[in-house]
Amino acid sequence: MAFPQRPNRPLPRAFDAAIFDMDGVITETATVHSLAWKRMFDEYLRRRERQYDEPFREFSHGDYRAHVDGRPRYKGVEAFLASRGIELPAGSPQDPAGRETICGLGNRKNELFSEIIETAGVKVYGSTLVLIHDLLDAGIKVGLATSSKNSALVLSRTQTAGLFATIVDGVVAERQGLRGKPHSDIFVAASGNLGVPCARAIVVEDAVSGVQAGASGGFGLVVGVARENNAQELRENGADVVVRDLAEVSVEEINRLVRRKCGAG
Repeated sequence: MAFPQRPNRPLPRAFDAAIFDMDGVITETATVHSLAWKRMFDEYLRRRERQYDEPFREFSHGDYRAHVDGRPRYKGVEAFLASRGIELPAGSPQDPAGRETICGLGNRKNELFSEIIETAGVKVYGSTLVLIHDLLDAGIKVGLATSSKNSALVLSRTQTAGLFATIVDGVVAERQGLRGKPHSDIFVAASGNLGVPCARAIVVEDAVSGVQAGASGGFGLVVGVARENNAQELRENGADVVVRDLAEVSVEEINRLVRRKCGAG
């Protein structure tokens, strides 16, 4: 006896918002940040070699991923210097670029980042933009949460600011006293701005500190984007699913993954 076929009905929607990191997820600026950090730290380590007769050991990509990637700028300076046993005064955000303080070095890094952006421009990941447009077409709210204080410059250069119903960046975080990644504050703030409970929102991140933030915030799903061949590291630190590029997922697939995680089948 032949049974009538069931129509393929779409699953009920299990999430109402998607919150994206910027650098390395939307824009190809993670490499620019990495280069600016390297130039700044190598400058400073060479200076210490001359002034204090310390052996020079260059800032590596491993240092970037372990101590800097995804963190607020001054926290990144502090974390890397601590890894080398270097203590500096915090200084002030108004310190001149390059002054031997945490803020002075962070300001020098930002100066270098802006110079590179002005010279080379900014590229976007086309697959990420496709997914964002698909989410918006499906009625999903989209927000941006980034540690960067350069989001206005980057979004302006890429003409993507209009995609996001809320933007919580390093400037907003500083003004509102939000803790940086791996704390979940900026993602929670973005979700709140969208009027969506964290459990009904997803986070899309490429940094270890970012997936840690998403996991600790109780979000419906944390999607890790492994552009550094670091899929296992992202999984171990809180990503529910890891892809190499967002072309590998769709709105429907994300919905299924959220339902599976929350036990809805």
